[in-house]
Amino acid sequence: RGLAPRLAAAVAAGLLLWLAFPPVDLWPAALAGAAVLALAVRGTRARTGALLGLVAGLAQLLPLLHWTGAVAGAPAWVVLSLLEASAYAVLGAGLAVTARLPAWPVWGAALWVLQEALRGRVPFGGFPWGRLGHSQVDGPLAPVVALGGAPLLTFATALLGGLLAAAVLRPRGRALVAGGATAAAVVAGALLVPTPTGGPTTTVAVVQGNVPRLGLDAFSQRAAVLRNHVEATRLLAADVRAGRVPRPELVVWPENASDLDPFSDPEAYALIDGAVRDVGAPVLVGALVDGPGPDEVRNSGIVWDPVTGPGATYVKQQLVPFGEYVPFRDALRRVTSKVDLVPRDFVPGERTGLLELGPTVVSDVICYEVAYDGLVREAVDAGGRLLVVQTNNATFGRSAQPEQQLALSRLRALEHGRAALVSATSGVSAVVAPDGEVLQRSEVFTRDVLVADVPERTGRTLATRLGAWPEAALVLLAAAGLVLARVRR
Repeated sequence: RGLAPRLAAAVAAGLLLWLAFPPVDLWPAALAGAAVLALAVRGTRARTGALLGLVAGLAQLLPLLHWTGAVAGAPAWVVLSLLEASAYAVLGAGLAVTARLPAWPVWGAALWVLQEALRGRVPFGGFPWGRLGHSQVDGPLAPVVALGGAPLLTFATALLGGLLAAAVLRPRGRALVAGGATAAAVVAGALLVPTPTGGPTTTVAVVQGNVPRLGLDAFSQRAAVLRNHVEATRLLAADVRAGRVPRPELVVWPENASDLDPFSDPEAYALIDGAVRDVGAPVLVGALVDGPGPDEVRNSGIVWDPVTGPGATYVKQQLVPFGEYVPFRDALRRVTSKVDLVPRDFVPGERTGLLELGPTVVSDVICYEVAYDGLVREAVDAGGRLLVVQTNNATFGRSAQPEQQLALSRLRALEHGRAALVSATSGVSAVVAPDGEVLQRSEVFTRDVLVADVPERTGRTLATRLGAWPEAALVLLAAAGLVLARVRR
C-alpha cells in the first residue's frame, strides 16, 4: 500500500525485464518482471497505473538501450527510452483497470501485445526492440513463436507472469489449481510445437572482415572496411583451394562492407569483383550506393556474380530515424548542429528482400529490420529458403547490441523455420539452424569466416501463414478487456 512501495516495485519489475535480455540473458526474469508489474498496479486507478508503467518501462529500457547513446549521445538515448516507455504507461493503465475482471491474467497478457504493437509503429515507424517475447529464445516457450509470431510469444510469456502474480495473491484453493493447470498447459503446448530442421543442404560462407577502429570512427579510413572484407574473402578462397574448407555455393558480406559506391568508384568495383571471382561463388555485398538524388544514398545488398558481376539488389526499407535520415532536418538544425552527423538522408527501398543467390533464394533484411515482423515475414512468404541478416554493429562498440540482435535473429529463424545467416562487419556473425540453435558464431571485433552446410526449407510455419492476424486478434482482445472494465465500472 502507498505510492512509494509501488514505485519501488515498478522499478524492480523493469530491472527484472532488462535482466531477461543480453548481456545477462536470464529468461525467467521476464516472467518475474511481468508478475511484479501486475502486482504493483493492482488496486490503483488508471492514472497511477500509467505512472507505474512508465517507471517500469524506463527501468527496463534505459539500461537495455544504453548502446543507442554511442551514436547520437546521451540525450538521444534518454529521449528514445522515454518515447518507448510511454507505451508502458498505456500498459500500466490498462493493467490497473482490468485487474478487477475475472481471468485478469488473460486480459493483462493481451495488453502486453497492445503495448508492443504501439511502440512498434510510432513514432517514425516505431522501434520494436526489447519486446517481452524476444527474451524467451532460450526458454521453453520459444516454439510458440512458430505458431503466432512474436505477439503470441509475448502473450504466452505475459500470461505466465500474470498467473505467477495470481498465485502470490491466492496461494491456495481453486484459483491456484486453475492457474497452475493453465500454466502447465501453456508450457506443455509450447514444447509440443514441431520445429523441423531438415532439408537439402547448401554450403554457405559468412564473412566478417572487421573494422579498423571502434565506435563512430569505424569507417573514418577510406575503403579500409572494404579492403578488410576483400582480404577475408581472398583468404577464404585460398583455404578452399588448399582443401581446408569446402567450396561455398554462396557467400554473405555484412551491411556497409563497402563504404564506397562500387558503381561510381572504379577502385571499389575492382576490389569487390576481384574477390568474388577469386572465391568463385556469388557474394551478397552490403554497400552504400549513391542516389537517386544528389544528397541521397541507399543502403543496399547487391548480388555479385563471379561471371556476370553485380545484379539484383535489395534496398533497406525500414530506415533508422536520426541515424540514416533526419526528420525535420532544417528545423532541428536551429537547435543542434548534430543533425549534420548524418550528412545525407538515406532513401528507403520499396521491394521485398527476395534475392536469387547462387543455387538458392534468400530472404534478405538489413540490420534492425530483423525486429519488424512484417518485413521478415513478407520476405520469407515470397519464397525465401534461407534468411539473411546483414548488419553493421561497429558503431555500438562492445555493448550488448550485437548479442541482442543475434537473439532476435535466432527467434526469426524459429518463427519461420529457416536457417539464418547473420553477417556483421565486426560481430556477432552467426549461422543459425531453423530451430534457433546457433551452429557457428564469431566474436566481436575479430576477422572471421564461418563455413557451414545449412538446410534449405520451403515449408511455411503457421506463424508465416497467419501473418499479422494473431497480433490483431490479441489487440482486439485487449481492447475488449478495456471496454468490459469500463462497462463493469
